[in-house]
This record gives sequence, structure tokens and C-alpha cells, in this order.
Amino acid sequence: MAASSVQEVLPPSLDSTSQPPSLFDGTTRLYINYQCPYAQRVWITRNVKGLQDKINLVPIDLQNRPDWYKETVYPPNKVPSLEHNNKVIGESLDLIKYIDSNFEGPSLLPDDPEKQKFAEELIAYSDTFVPEVYRSFMRDAQTLAGAQFDYLEKALDKFDDGPFFLGQFSQVDIAYVPFIERFQIFMPAGFNYDITFGRPKLAKWIEEMDKLDGYKQTKVLEPEKLVEYYKNLFLKA
Repeated sequence: MAASSVQEVLPPSLDSTSQPPSLFDGTTRLYINYQCPYAQRVWITRNVKGLQDKINLVPIDLQNRPDWYKETVYPPNKVPSLEHNNKVIGESLDLIKYIDSNFEGPSLLPDDPEKQKFAEELIAYSDTFVPEVYRSFMRDAQTLAGAQFDYLEKALDKFDDGPFFLGQFSQVDIAYVPFIERFQIFMPAGFNYDITFGRPKLAKWIEEMDKLDGYKQTKVLEPEKLVEYYKNLFLKA
């Protein structure tokens, strides 16, 4: 698929001193946080479908979030959320599917029923993969997280018509890549562990993902800050 090459100036994050946007004025808004991997999933979806001019980004400062976000936009008070057609909906995996189904742009699911079934399995498994890897940081990361990366390596071997989980780029890749991005940064620093060692298909997948403009535009993490944050979160006694 042709990923969007639109370059946009990212708006500043809104905090407790910021005024709210004009809710339900016909504008479609995606509320995100630049550091949040769950929000990044939906941000990527927007970009690869070429919807930069159709869905406005509204970044929220989660450390100093505005009261109006919970009170008038999204009562669960987390990101991502999408304001569309006079309603606000959330949950990143649901929003990937919602944007893919309700907006123009290239489809992010193949027509092949076998691939669609495998997509459902892998997207559902992301809800196991992500917490299992994070939990491993406080136990035996190389063994426990390694088993999860082995699962992905095997999944990438199922279809041989491309480097992505379903061969072609899809919702599945979007579900996993924000977390792989973080794990690839942190695990060498935290555990001297290369997640791609002995996993050539995962290494190739990361290489191919990094070529997609719609994804590259969302890679705003500062690696040193991420490593410091994760070390303080997971490795301090």
C-alpha cells in the first residue's frame, strides 16, 4: 500500500490551562498523547489512510490534563478518543477498525477470509502480548518476553507474500508496532537483550515498518527519555 507522505506540523499538547476545542462543531478530532503507544495506534491508522486533512489531532498532556477533557469530551479521561458524527468513542483497537471502516483511504484488511481470520486472532492476542512483555520487566525479561517475541516470529512466517503479518500491511501491524518500537529501544538498555536476535522475520518487519511514512511521522519518542522512564518504572527496587 502507498503510505501517506503528507508532512504536518504537530500541534502543541493541551494542558490544564488550555481552552477546549468547540466540541461537536462538525470537526473530526483524534485526541492523543504523543508518548502513548495506544494513541499511536490510531494516529498511525489516520496517517496511512491519508486522513490528515479529515481528522484533526488534539494532543493532551496526560501529566497535567485539562479538566474539560473528562467533563465534556471523554469521561474515562484517557486517550485515544475520537470525536466523530456528534459522538466520542475510545479504545485503540476499536478505533483502528472504526477509522478503517468509516473513512476513505486504502483498506487495512485483506479480502482473503483466511487472512481476515488470522488478523482477528493476532489483534486479539495483542491484549496478551503487551501486558506479558511489560510484566516480564519485573521478573525474567529475557525468558518471558522472549517467548512473546517468538510468537510474533512464528506469526510472521504464516504468509510468504510480503514482510508483514498478513503479507501486506494491515491493522495487525498497527496494533503491534508502537509497543515493538518501545521494547526495541528499552530492552537492550535495560536487559542487554536484542529482540531481533535469532528472529530474522521480526527484524525484517521492523525494517519495513520504518519505511512507512504514515508510521515514521508518529515516531516522536526520545529514546533516552523512554529508557530513563522505563527504568524508573520497572527496575527500581
